[in-house]
Amino acid sequence: MHIISRKRLLEFAKKHPDCSAALESWYRIVKRTDFNSIAELRQTFPSADKVGNLTVFNMGGNKARLIAAIHYNTHRVYIRHVFTHKEYDRRSWRK
Repeated sequence: MHIISRKRLLEFAKKHPDCSAALESWYRIVKRTDFNSIAELRQTFPSADKVGNLTVFNMGGNKARLIAAIHYNTHRVYIRHVFTHKEYDRRSWRK
């Protein structure tokens, strides 16, 4: 999969170093795997949830949430947000 943009992961990891290993692991797995559907994605990431047209991943032992738009037909992943659990719960990202 082609991931756009890794910059969000790096910025979040810089502020929250306790999540950096989980974010790097997610990046490496997704980059080298071509998922064709949410079902295939859930074989690797069972906790991934579809929320509208976005996919939400629990990261770092439930410390963070990564929100991405995944286009399975073009094998592209657009990282929309990376939040702490507390920030995610505010739900302002849905607007």
